[in-house]
Amino acid sequence: MTAPDTAGVRVELRGIVKRFGPVQVLHGVDLAFEPGRIVGLLGENGAGKSTLMKILAGYEAPSEGGIVVNGRAVVFDGPRAAEAEGIVLIHQEFNLAEDLTVAQNMFLGHEMRRGWFVDDAAMRGIARGLLDDVGLGQVDPDTRVRDLIVAERQLVEIAKALSRKARVLIMDEPTATLTPGETGRLFELVARLQADGVTIVFISHKLDEVERITEEVVVMRDGRLVARQPTASLTRAQMASLMVGRELEDLYPPRRAVPADAPVLLSVQDLSVPGWAQDVSFEVRAGEVFGFAGLVGAGRTELFEGLLGLRERHARAVSVAGSTVLPRSPRAAAEAGLTYLSEDRKGRGLHVHFGLRQNLTLMALERHAKPWLDPASERQALEQAVREFGIRCGSPDVTAGSLSGGNQQKLALAKVLHPGPRVVVLDEPTRGVDIGAKREIYALIRRLADEGRAVVVISSELMELIGLCHRVAVMRAGRLQATLMAAQLNEQELIAHATGTH
Repeated sequence: MTAPDTAGVRVELRGIVKRFGPVQVLHGVDLAFEPGRIVGLLGENGAGKSTLMKILAGYEAPSEGGIVVNGRAVVFDGPRAAEAEGIVLIHQEFNLAEDLTVAQNMFLGHEMRRGWFVDDAAMRGIARGLLDDVGLGQVDPDTRVRDLIVAERQLVEIAKALSRKARVLIMDEPTATLTPGETGRLFELVARLQADGVTIVFISHKLDEVERITEEVVVMRDGRLVARQPTASLTRAQMASLMVGRELEDLYPPRRAVPADAPVLLSVQDLSVPGWAQDVSFEVRAGEVFGFAGLVGAGRTELFEGLLGLRERHARAVSVAGSTVLPRSPRAAAEAGLTYLSEDRKGRGLHVHFGLRQNLTLMALERHAKPWLDPASERQALEQAVREFGIRCGSPDVTAGSLSGGNQQKLALAKVLHPGPRVVVLDEPTRGVDIGAKREIYALIRRLADEGRAVVVISSELMELIGLCHRVAVMRAGRLQATLMAAQLNEQELIAHATGTH
């Protein structure tokens, strides 16, 4: 692994204020990071932590206040200026050019040259070493990013940050798409970086990981710093309470039994997606929450992309609410009563440059056309969605991309539910979402089941599946290994089936 240029850097944020128009999102934040420390930065979505770190990394300018590096005041006119000081941000949402190769992405804007020409061979060699460091040694540096799965893209982002020789590395939800094994390798890498004097700012809603890896915790709420304590002095429950400003009740709502005679709303027989899944069969009943577990690459997402017509597939039989159907597209699936929320909310779930209203109604425009599109009807639907889903947006006229991660996820959920589907497939529904928003999404999933819909939850968080689901199907290497009832669900059992050690 390439060592940083300098042993360590002390960074201070002094009196940071940030306004977006009339809305103030940061209120005089003072925060310092010492060299070689691993600090957890916690807060609900919208608390201001990502905005604060974007200011530190040069992506945003403060409205007031300043940054001090090793005792010297600095002004960043962009991320390159911050990178020159060794401050690098790994974004929660990927910042990769899909049509470029892995190596080209790593060195984009920092290309190595041999005379007048770009030195592709040198960049590929360094990229290969960095990919090994993050556990992606099997990926060729000449692979185009569009051909990688989401978890691999996350690791490429981390490798890209390492190529910048970071001395202050800000990791925003770095494990959101990683398996436990990949997360363990990432933490080993973090420990090596810390030993080299690199400061790690670890933003995560996975409090077990914060507890495991960090030395101290900084908590933000409503744009203000509310706590800074040694991690060992706090329980996870105390961390969560500091984040939301109140005691949290149980995360998972009680499970209601599914009647034995409940109708089957989704039946899939021998569905295959070439290269990803083979002969997968399952049924989901009305009122049931049915989970899919498995390691990254097990074929869960690709199976449902095939079911929705997004990938080549074939099946013996598929029915939705009793009607035989094999949709050619997500729109055809929605018309049949089956809807899907992608794990990639920015790439496939939302049009981030569109307004909230346009995103919400896109899948059900006919409902608001009389015969011409009626903006008043759309606004009324948005007002109802904001209330029902707890979307915090400040103004209904902002774009989807301006929302925090958790509020984007709520908008994406509202969008796929707007057509009124009988079967709802949610792929990583709480990825990058804070603990308070998770609780709200879990309650929504329970409400959907209680309304008599069939809900499928694909998740890499085993406790999420255990807490929510009536049954969980475990996939490994494209095949369905086992289907476990609620009484059989525990982490050891799920992992054993997912890894083939059962």
